[in-house]
Amino acid sequence: MEGLIKGLVDVAIGVAHHNQRNDNDNDNDNDNESVEQRSRSTWAEVVSGEQENDQGDHNSHARHNVYNWDLAVLNCPFTLQIQSFEFSVCLEFSEEEQVENADGWEVAHKKHNKRPQKIRMDHWDSYKCPSNEQQYSEEVKYVSEMEPSQAELSDYKKACAKLWELDLNRLTPGTDYELDVGEGKKVYGREDMAESSLFTRVSEEVLRKPTYSRFCALLDNYNPHEGVKENVTAQEKQEQAAFIEEISRTAPIKYLHKYLFSRGIFTENFQEFKRMLTDLWFTLYGRGGTYGSSSSFEHVFVGEIKERGEQQVSGFHNWLQFYLEEAKGRVDYQGFILPRRRGHFPDSETQLLTVQFAWNGVLKSVSSMFVGVSPEFEVALYTLCFFAGGEENHVEVGPYPVNVKCYRLGNKIGSAFPIAEQ
Repeated sequence: MEGLIKGLVDVAIGVAHHNQRNDNDNDNDNDNESVEQRSRSTWAEVVSGEQENDQGDHNSHARHNVYNWDLAVLNCPFTLQIQSFEFSVCLEFSEEEQVENADGWEVAHKKHNKRPQKIRMDHWDSYKCPSNEQQYSEEVKYVSEMEPSQAELSDYKKACAKLWELDLNRLTPGTDYELDVGEGKKVYGREDMAESSLFTRVSEEVLRKPTYSRFCALLDNYNPHEGVKENVTAQEKQEQAAFIEEISRTAPIKYLHKYLFSRGIFTENFQEFKRMLTDLWFTLYGRGGTYGSSSSFEHVFVGEIKERGEQQVSGFHNWLQFYLEEAKGRVDYQGFILPRRRGHFPDSETQLLTVQFAWNGVLKSVSSMFVGVSPEFEVALYTLCFFAGGEENHVEVGPYPVNVKCYRLGNKIGSAFPIAEQ
């Protein structure tokens, strides 16, 4: 089967190349493009089944010297496109080789080890109704560990470590999800060192966890372009309130409240505490010259694309957002950043990664994120550092010594993310 497909590709490329020589003798400026760049393609909207063109000229037929070819594998026939040259061949695939296309998926395997994973999102619609009409998980049972110790009250860094212990919803690598970290690279390196996507599997049950699913339902509420004013609908506000209510029933958030109250930073009233979390994370503020265009939640967890000067990705420090955008074909993982100390390379079990990737075609040369941690853990950790810490917070969470960067933007979180200590 592979030999037949390769033969068809070779024939098609030969025809296209012949036509190109005849018609485009003056179009040789792109000949220096790397083989890697020529072969890049994305597979569209696997999660939603909707087709969106995030790359603008991705399928442009005007790029004569680039043989971008996409295999849309259907039951029969499949179509092979090379530039504007197209032909169809009917092939008999075995049951194992067929790829479901009932929902209009367009499968173009940019990275050969990646298989489409359809993500069930239908249950997220219920999160748009008023909070008093929604069903929430039960409150976590009180345990003594949820009461801050005197040592933790004296040193917020120990409280940060406690949050890791209280993250009961943290996932288990190799069981709940699987990673392929690929090869390492320098920050300034531009070669793609990852043969496959970062996330090779995430259990469907993960996205049905209450705090996880409510978090994911928020991610598509934002315009990724920095400086574009956000329009927050009533339904989106319901999703925000529902998320805060859900995480407020977990151990990390309950511990955070007890800690801030015991330190005299916030009141004992738990309802006011939840309103504070909503305001801190979701109230819009100005970024990129436009008021109401950003928020702490959008920047830290969703990410933004700077439009001034050369395009850059800013924020985007959440693994769930990374996984979902990678599944949609919008994120291209390009390898992990080599640590300064040799012999300390990440693997499939690592839950703190420093990586390089492109989002919507825009490069983020270095980004760090926790992997497999719960949304409530990250909200609690960054909120704790915001109120009790400073801009740099050298702490240990689980087995990882990290510097939790927490930048202020007025009375809001401008950015927050972990940096692995070397």
